[in-house]
Amino acid sequence: MARLTVRHRTRYAYSTPARYSVQSLRLTPPRFDGQRVISWTVSAPGIQRALIFTDAFDNQVHQLTVTGAHDEIEVEAAGTVETEDRNGVVSGLPESVPLRVYLRQTPRTEPDAAMRALAGAVRGDGIIAQLHDLMARVRDAVDYEIGATHARTGAAQALADGRGVCQDHAHIFISAARIRGIPARYVTGYLLVEHEVRSSAQHAWAEARVDGLGWLGFDVANRICPTQQYVRLACGLDSCYAAPVRGFTRGGDGESLDVQVEVQQQSAQQ
Repeated sequence: MARLTVRHRTRYAYSTPARYSVQSLRLTPPRFDGQRVISWTVSAPGIQRALIFTDAFDNQVHQLTVTGAHDEIEVEAAGTVETEDRNGVVSGLPESVPLRVYLRQTPRTEPDAAMRALAGAVRGDGIIAQLHDLMARVRDAVDYEIGATHARTGAAQALADGRGVCQDHAHIFISAARIRGIPARYVTGYLLVEHEVRSSAQHAWAEARVDGLGWLGFDVANRICPTQQYVRLACGLDSCYAAPVRGFTRGGDGESLDVQVEVQQQSAQQ
């Protein structure tokens, strides 16, 4: 069991004022078996007037609208979450989405011949062993390299380049799992970073559906199933559906983005 405190700050700044902005914030972690939210707040300009709803993938969303001239938007999510190592098994979440939806490829996961060859090479005695083999093959094929890809890079391109980050590892794993007929989804969240872990505190991984067990998480970038060091935030078919902060702006030329995430573990005394 662990108690993790998170502070996630996102700041958009514009060289010329924006006239109108809409931001969809998937910044509220859910409660389920192995994850309990002790306290959590989302703050932003006009957050009191934000529309709050649950999207198609059961993520809580704050839809924030900022009107009038503004040269920056700052959003912050912060709180404390209690987590437990469940060997990657995710249970206790709503199951309103038919599993067949998670077999649908998207522009971010669309496979090519190389992806189909990767999926076809997977071996293992049973689906869990095969998924672990897939995780290892994806990680072997794609080195972790910050800056090698961008937000719009698809799974096939990252696999061809052999370089990427957690987003790319997750997309490739998801694409290959779907080829094999295994429902899979993209997950965003936070990771308590230690010196041996190659990632940032803001993180992404994949989950695959295993008959008789449920959803099982795979952090391909770190070659493990999520543990108590992970805080699960949102999920979807790919990174677009699960993005913590996503929106559009009218006006506001020269946009710059600054993201800061801190994850710390509380001591036993706290």
